[in-house]
Amino acid sequence: MMRCVSGQYYIIRASIEKGSPQKALLDYKAILFSGTIQPDHRTLSSILDACKILLDLRFATSIHARIIKTGFQLDPSVLSSLVTTYVASDCLDRAYRVLYEAPELSTDPLFGNLIIDGCTKSGEFDNANRVFKQMSQRDVVSWNLMIAGAVRNGRPKEALSVFRQMLGLNFRPDGFTFSSVLSGCARTGALNEGKRVHQLMMENGIELNSILSSALIDMYSKCGRIQSAKQVFESVQRNNVSVWNAMITGLAIHGLALDAMALFSRMEDEGVTPDSISFLGILTGCSHCGLVEEGREHFDLMRSHYSIEPQLEHYGAMVDLLGRAGFLEEAYKIIKAMPMQPDMITWRALLGACRTHGNAKLGEVAVEQMAHLNSGDCVLLSNIYSASKRWENAERVRDEMKKMGIRKKRGLSWVEVGGVVHQFKAGDRSHPESNSLHEMLERLSQRIKMEGFVPRRDLVLMDVSEEEKEGNLNLHSEKLATVYGIMKTSPGTEIRVSKNLRTCHDCHGWMKMVSRVLKRIIVMRDRIRFHRFENGSCSCGDYW
Repeated sequence: MMRCVSGQYYIIRASIEKGSPQKALLDYKAILFSGTIQPDHRTLSSILDACKILLDLRFATSIHARIIKTGFQLDPSVLSSLVTTYVASDCLDRAYRVLYEAPELSTDPLFGNLIIDGCTKSGEFDNANRVFKQMSQRDVVSWNLMIAGAVRNGRPKEALSVFRQMLGLNFRPDGFTFSSVLSGCARTGALNEGKRVHQLMMENGIELNSILSSALIDMYSKCGRIQSAKQVFESVQRNNVSVWNAMITGLAIHGLALDAMALFSRMEDEGVTPDSISFLGILTGCSHCGLVEEGREHFDLMRSHYSIEPQLEHYGAMVDLLGRAGFLEEAYKIIKAMPMQPDMITWRALLGACRTHGNAKLGEVAVEQMAHLNSGDCVLLSNIYSASKRWENAERVRDEMKKMGIRKKRGLSWVEVGGVVHQFKAGDRSHPESNSLHEMLERLSQRIKMEGFVPRRDLVLMDVSEEEKEGNLNLHSEKLATVYGIMKTSPGTEIRVSKNLRTCHDCHGWMKMVSRVLKRIIVMRDRIRFHRFENGSCSCGDYW
């Protein structure tokens, strides 16, 4: 009988390995129908693997019932296959129940890790956190999955919090841990945290492979320290294109397109072949600096010299480059000539350019092609109409927003003070120090007006008084974050602010004047790029 049991396992396993999981299910049914033998743990695990490949939840459920009936519900290999099958089928609640119906197995982190991984990949971070907190035993993999999952789900502050817990419980982080944590620091602009992570890596003797080198360069770049990013780049091995790409992209978002192109040439000289990401970084840099001809040349170079077919992102970057520079018709021609369907990001790039250059007609074309408008799209179109005095059209767009339940996306800004990241919303009065913050903002605004700053009231496209328009501008989130940084740091300290949206012209001018009056360097990362304000000027050259 044992020989027969082994035979059924090898038959089913062979079908799976030959790429025929459906045949494996038929083989299993035939074995059951014969009634001569009962499947063993290896057979049940294998047939669950077939269910996982086919995402056959119904068949997996029937196997689950047989597992209970035959007493294999405590077999680690069977449970592992069952959990992974449920996770693959997005049936995470069942996977969770499998684990906690056998509490003696919760001491093995393998099963909890499987569920955490499935939850975070499915966007269910809160469920992953629930499983994580109930695990009686965790390993480094458990912590890594939670940290990476938090970053993947857009919750970088929670990733950093989990990392601190991990260190507090004396778990030793590895390369995977540091890679995810550095990504979390990059997303929040948490420079001090990122520097501590870098120091911890050196203290733990972590070898800087291409993944970690790229993550370090990316972190310093996105935290506003491009010189530190360059120092890391020059100190690590550069035989992998990902390291070059991280540095090229960092230079691009800092508006250093010429430096990015010089690095691109150096990469070629050192025998590293650029890939599609390299070219995307160059095109992004050209877009931020208005280098239209250079962008066109590199876009053509992709195909002609490197046989790299432009992808959706490259076409989108070209539309952005041309649109910003005012070549709206050429940007539209590129969209129409694309070999693939343009996505929302591409149409938004054109719509944003139409707002900048006041082209309402082409803006309407862009909106008509966008199946799912978000608040930013509607606001852009409304502003295009308002700027051209087409008040009825602007009002119609706002009415449509109300009907569709679309609300304008609120500006959010962050500033790191004393290792703590403080968040501010536009018009925010929820901060514990709100009263003193707003008092200082008012005093500072009056001071820079005396120095010649003129608020851009024309940017407030609403039918309200001039005083109300100025009050509206004063409550933008990046101003609140900047003033808080000024309040909490000593004179001369560099202030770093991050924002979720593109900064407006009023805030941009305000930052320049503040940097001159207070003799402060202010580094601001908005949704588009970095701005370094110093002595009344900005690194972007007022082109962004």
